[in-house]
Order: sequence, then C-alpha cells, then structure tokens
Amino acid sequence: MANVIRAALLQAAWTGDKESMIKLHEERAREAASQGAQVICFQELFYGPYFCQVQDAAYYDYAESIPGPTTERFQQLARETGMVVILPMYEQEQEGVLYNTAAVIDADGTYLGKYRKTHLPQVKGFWEKFYFRPGNLGYPVFDTAVGKVGVYICYDRHFPEGWRALGLNGAHIVFNPSATSRGLSGHLWKLEQTASAVANLYFVGAINRVGVEELGDNDFYGTSYFANPRGEFVDGTASDREEELVVRDLDMDLLAEVRNQWQFYRDRRPDMYGPLTQA
Repeated sequence: MANVIRAALLQAAWTGDKESMIKLHEERAREAASQGAQVICFQELFYGPYFCQVQDAAYYDYAESIPGPTTERFQQLARETGMVVILPMYEQEQEGVLYNTAAVIDADGTYLGKYRKTHLPQVKGFWEKFYFRPGNLGYPVFDTAVGKVGVYICYDRHFPEGWRALGLNGAHIVFNPSATSRGLSGHLWKLEQTASAVANLYFVGAINRVGVEELGDNDFYGTSYFANPRGEFVDGTASDREEELVVRDLDMDLLAEVRNQWQFYRDRRPDMYGPLTQA
C-alpha cells in the first residue's frame, strides 16, 4: 500500500436519464484520473434519480445484474485509467429480488465483489423497503490496488455496528455513498462519519448527491468529504449546492500512527457485548 493515496468522490445532480448520467460519471472519472486519482466512488444509486422519494414499481426497471452491463463499462474504464472504482447501483439478483448495492472494481478492471445495503429506511421521502431487500452479504472488505476498501451505504451510517465490522475485517478506507437531504440530516452528516472514522481508526469517504429532483422536494446538499482517522476533514468539504469532483491525498501512514496511539481494537471487550445482539 502506498504511503499516500489520491482518492476521489463525485457528487452530481440528476441529468434526466440513465445513459447521460453514466456518461457524466465516465467523463468525471477520467478527469479524476487525469488529476492522479487512484480510487473513485460515486453517490448512492449513481445512474438514476433518487426514486425512493416515491413508491412506484416503474422504477424497478432501473435494476440490473451485478456484474452486468454498467459494471462491465466501468471495468473497461478502470483498465484504461488504472483506478479502483466503487459503483453504487440498483441490483437485480433475480426477478423480484432487488438490492441497493455497490460493486467494487480493481485498478486492472477485475470485478472484486459487492456490498448490499444492510439497513433500509422507510420514512417520508425515503421509501426504500418498497424497492430493496436488506443486504445479506455481511461487511466485506476488498483487497484493492489502494489497500483494503469497505463500503457502507447511506442510512447504514447511523448504525455503528457495521462501521466496526468493517474495521475488524481490516478496512483502511470505507466509502459511504449517500442520498440525504438538507432538512433531515445536515447536522449529522458532518458528525457521524467523522466520529466513525475516529472510533474505527480508518479513512472515510462520504459522498452525497446535489439538487432537488422532480420526484420530490428532497434538497440533496452535497458537502462530500474525506475524514481522516483523527476525525478531521481532509482539505475541507465540497459545495452544498453544486456538482463537484473531490480529489484528496490520504496519508496512509496516519493509520499506523493513530492506531498505535489509540488502542481501541486492543481495548475492546467483545465478551461483554453479547446482550447487544439479543435486544
């Protein structure tokens, strides 16, 4: 693992159709690569609108197999650019079996696997249980060209157990692609993911979309960022209004430094935590 990893996030507004959205992400990924980025992650359900603002079976048509056509397009892009790519998509495992998923592609274009969103909200403007089954693949960590990468998706971030599981599985960087709106979670956005970076002693990449989409009145506020394992923003956050490509240098030597200073993994008491899983 290199001492410094140049990592990228893309926060984008809905373009109006799936193909133009995919092309936008291909273009901005190549732009990130031209700036030296070695890994990039997109926002939750990146090639569509955030259709969970309504409950309409027509949006099931956005689902596709993983790996499948979109995965294959970005496998080719990964090969061309030498970047690790994390693709949050709508997955169809089989007819009627649908998940909120992120595929992970290595820098040589190899499909490494996927994470399925574990925790699903079902509240006004976020009707996710209408569209997805809860994830069933656990908390995989993928051994990539930039180190060990994990994924946690949007609403998952409110649940500390998965963050810790990713750390125990060896994650160096955890990406949290999201679609979250201004009135609902603005305060928590900068609090929870930085705190999770501290508690689990790794880097976190937090990605949110921007804009108000025609399906609802959710005002997606961007503000994407990287947090280091001290809970600090790496060179600030992105705009809360505009599309932005965030490219930052992550000092991976900080992982060992902080883990030696704060021995949270040593001082855990799993023998005392059993009742937490029985409530």
